[in-house]
Amino acid sequence: MNEPSLEIRLAGLTLRNPVLPASGTYGYGREYLPFFAPDTFGAVVTKGVSLEPWPGNPPPRVYETPAGMLNAIGLQNPGVEAFIREAIPFLRPFQTPVIVNVVGKTIPDYVGVVERLTDYSEISGFELNISCPNVKEGGMAFGTDPETAYRVTREVRRATRKPLIVKLSPNVTDVTLIAQRVEEAGADCLSLINTLLGMAIDIRKGRPVLANVVGGLSGPAIKPVALRMVWQVYRKVSLPLIGIGGIATAADAIEFMMAGASAVAIGTGTFHDPMTPARVVAGIKEFLAEQRTDLKSLIGLAHRAIR
Repeated sequence: MNEPSLEIRLAGLTLRNPVLPASGTYGYGREYLPFFAPDTFGAVVTKGVSLEPWPGNPPPRVYETPAGMLNAIGLQNPGVEAFIREAIPFLRPFQTPVIVNVVGKTIPDYVGVVERLTDYSEISGFELNISCPNVKEGGMAFGTDPETAYRVTREVRRATRKPLIVKLSPNVTDVTLIAQRVEEAGADCLSLINTLLGMAIDIRKGRPVLANVVGGLSGPAIKPVALRMVWQVYRKVSLPLIGIGGIATAADAIEFMMAGASAVAIGTGTFHDPMTPARVVAGIKEFLAEQRTDLKSLIGLAHRAIR
């Protein structure tokens, strides 16, 4: 049997493999160059970019938990103009598609970032972050109401013809309602999930650990929740899905694909071991060779198994 291909088509893009970085965990790739190049990924998903610079939340902003981590960075970023000056020239030599994660406090904020970037050939697509739990305005506020999620997706859809991915929040009663409205608004792909809202208390100081009090929980602790939501959404929409949440091994990634994800994104796992993405890519290929199957056959396999 020939060596398995990991190439996939996702939202109109051709990716050499189905492994991406989760936005906010990879910066723009510069810090990881001692370990691997951006081309290791099927596509780069950048840290969130806003219309104006955002300072983020005050420290402490990160706390390790028994099975993951809490963060309350608050979407700190230098703004779209600095992104154009500094990040685009850095990413230009690499071959992998670049997907810009977009954040905002208002719908015009989201539209403004996309309009500013859509004519840059270095940018292959956009991921709307309507699910960050660590900012008081925008962020999760857009992603917990189906109609608001619909409106922001619709307005951004009108601003660009490039692939549009919408990142969903797990902090809702029924994620499928949001997914369906976002699909109706013109999204090309969904990524799920973002972090779950959590907190920790320092018992010696008698106060919350994070200055923001609450933060987003990520890592292995949220994997079963994320897997369940990918499973549910796969049954309700026809869009391709990017599975995110506690993926640290090839087996984790394959589980998400069998639940319905066409691709996966790695976040906290890369903090634990910077080589995690390369190991996951190699492990998926080994699994396909071992099982004498192909990537397409894995997607949604667990659904077909229980019909």
